[in-house]
Parts: sequence; structure tokens; C-alpha cells
Amino acid sequence: MHTKSNSAAAGHRLKIGFVLSRYFTLTAFAMFVDTLRLASDELDKSGRIRADWQVLGNTRHLIPSSCGVQVAPTSDLVDPAQFDYVVVVGGLLNNEHPIDDQTIAFLKNAAARKIPLIGLCTGTFILAEAGLMAGHNVCVSWLHYQAFRDRFPDLKVRSDRLFNLDRNRGSCAGGSSAADMAAHIVRLHISKEAERNALEVLQIDRARSHLHVQPRKPLLIESNDPRLNAALIIMEQHIDSTISIAQLATSVGLSRRQLERLFLEEAKMSPALAYRKIRLERAKHLLTQTNASLIEIALEVGFESAGHFSRIFARAYGQSPSRLRGTLST
Repeated sequence: MHTKSNSAAAGHRLKIGFVLSRYFTLTAFAMFVDTLRLASDELDKSGRIRADWQVLGNTRHLIPSSCGVQVAPTSDLVDPAQFDYVVVVGGLLNNEHPIDDQTIAFLKNAAARKIPLIGLCTGTFILAEAGLMAGHNVCVSWLHYQAFRDRFPDLKVRSDRLFNLDRNRGSCAGGSSAADMAAHIVRLHISKEAERNALEVLQIDRARSHLHVQPRKPLLIESNDPRLNAALIIMEQHIDSTISIAQLATSVGLSRRQLERLFLEEAKMSPALAYRKIRLERAKHLLTQTNASLIEIALEVGFESAGHFSRIFARAYGQSPSRLRGTLST
């Protein structure tokens, strides 16, 4: 990620421009900008001493958030080189035109000028739609993972991390993790002391790093180990196309042997067995909640044939998929 580390010490204020989509997520924006505000001055004085920020727009029309609160732009779409980062705050995904054409052109100009762009919450969808995330790793909320994969199948995406900084692009799951990402940027550009001040006033014990796992309990297994939880989430995301245990281990920073040992200690089963359980639980849900055929369900959960799926399912649940569905329909 392009940075000007500790630039405040050299007399340069950290400057961030915000692009708010229509029906943006207010929480993500507020957490990010308030971390900047509190890092910019001492205690809660809120002076723009070490940081500055603007809400950018090509009009002064109010921009509605998803909760109904509206925010007014404070700056035109000025030269993006004025900013150290441009942060795109996304929101509701069912909005067909979250930003206008002039704003898209502004973002493309910023990218051409090598200004780092950050997608906050579903802001990453906006950057990807504009062709600005190609060749970069993407982080999204687990809630939006499948939608991102469906819309942008050629991009690398994961939803087991809070945020990611990849060269001149950043992405963040949103919610409270917006404060974590902002704190990371404050530490890079201002100081650890400024970061500490912001977090203390916000009543946040400490910032989570980009390696922290999104706080979601995966299926079946209760564990406080973030590596195991991350592995389980990745399994859930690859139900239809099996990822190897070796690849899974690499993705969470472990060797295959270390991952297998971790699963045996924490989950009392191998990674392969946990993976199969997750796939079968998904199949059970599809059997009971949808009218999909057995072959459709088999393929959906990563089996090559309905016959193989039926045998494995019967071995796990004591009855065939067809019998289970028939029992529920009678």
C-alpha cells in the first residue's frame, strides 16, 4: 500500500476524501471518520491538526444513508492528488446506481494518479464495478461474500479478515472494523500515540489488525482459536468447489500438519471430516428448505454424482436424502 508513513511529523496532515454512495452505511463512515477526528488532536478537542477529511460530491445535495440520516458533501470533486486516500463508503447492494458517472470518473482519475483507494463496507463492490480492483486481493463481509463472488468471479476475495491493504487498494468488511482500519492508517501516517488517543476516547480496548478474523461463529464447531474459525469460514465459502487441506492450511498461515493438529485439539476431528460435515449440513438445509433435485444439491455441496452424495449422506444421518425429504413432506 502506498504510504507516507509518519507524515504528520514532517508537517504533512493526513488527508482523506470520502465518497458516500447513496444509502451508504452510516456506522462504517462514522467509525472511520471519528477515529480520524480523535487522532487529529488531543483528547476530544476535535481540531484538524494532524488529519483532515472531506466528503466529496459533484453537487451539494444531501446523500441518504441506509438508516435515513443524510449527509451533505463538504467539497467538490477536486484534484484527487490532494488526498492520501480516497475512501468509498458503500451501503445497500440493491441500489443500481450508488454513485454517479462523474464520481466514477473521479475515482478512475485517482487510480491513474496512484492515489490509494479504499472500499469500506460494500464500497469494494463500487470499486470492482468500475474495474478498479483488478489484480488486487479483496476483503468483504461474510454477509456479502457470495454476492461478490457471483458478480466478480475473476477477483480474489475472502471474508475471514476484517480489512486488507494491498498496494494502492484497500478493502474493509465494515461495521466496527472501519475503526480498526482507520486506526491502522493513523498509526502509519501520524503516530501510535494518536491511534491510542482515538481508541481510548472511542472506548475501544485496542485495534484489531488485518490478521484478525471476522467475529462470526462458523457452523458446527465452537472455538476461540481465530485460525480454526478462519479455516471453517473458508470451508463454508468453498462448499461447491473443494479446496485442498494443504491450500486451506496455507490460507490461515499454517502447515498442513499444524492445521490437522489444531483441528484434533480444538474440534476433536480432522479438517477433512469437519469439511465434510459442513458440506452435509448445507445439503441437509437444501433438502429441507428447497425443492432442488438431488443432483443439483449434490453438485451444490461439491459431490460429483447424486449416488455418491446419497451414500455419504446416509452414512452420516442414518437415512438417505430422499427418505429424509419424504419424511418431512408427509
